[in-house]
Amino acid sequence: MSSRPVRPRHAASLVLVRKRVGVTQILMGRRPPRGVFPEAYVFPGGRVDRSDAAIIPSTAMTAEAFAELCTRGACTPSLARALATTAIRETFEETGLIVAGAGNPGRSDGPWAEFAALGVAPAHDRLRFLGRAITPTSNPVRFHARFFIADGETAAGVLKGNGELSALDWYPLAVAQTLPAIDVTRFILSELAMAERGVTRETPFFRYRRNRPLAKVADA
Repeated sequence: MSSRPVRPRHAASLVLVRKRVGVTQILMGRRPPRGVFPEAYVFPGGRVDRSDAAIIPSTAMTAEAFAELCTRGACTPSLARALATTAIRETFEETGLIVAGAGNPGRSDGPWAEFAALGVAPAHDRLRFLGRAITPTSNPVRFHARFFIADGETAAGVLKGNGELSALDWYPLAVAQTLPAIDVTRFILSELAMAERGVTRETPFFRYRRNRPLAKVADA
């Protein structure tokens, strides 16, 4: 008798996008050879920490982004806020870039020490909900990831890795689509490419059925 699938952990990623000489660039890095998604190029992100729900943002998400995250992102209001904080925290930890505004995060330990020292807190209003994905039931470690997008020009700090991502750089979108990546990452990049061509659709949901990719538009 087969064992039950592992319950997916809530996670968040932030897709930072900027323009250079008319070319769209995406911030990405490569995971280490050992661990989850070995040597795959990914957006900065990771699982939700308990402390994320207690962090006080400098600004709230827009009403539109918050409503979409709750309805199409399958989130409670508290989880929606925690996920936004997770995306910003993980981006800071893995890239050194801070998406924040004036404020007090309410904590000054761990990654929040630098936020507190600078007098800033996560800027939820700069994030838009991009889509979500749930990894296959066959995976020993599973994630229910929500993807956010933000203007890379608003991120402060110097780009530097903490060891969790190598080859950290701003990749032209066309180049990013050729990098070794898992299917979820390729799917998000394809969504960005479609948006570049003026094709927009409701928040996508990438999941699996019988361990085969199944992407759909949420609530469609």
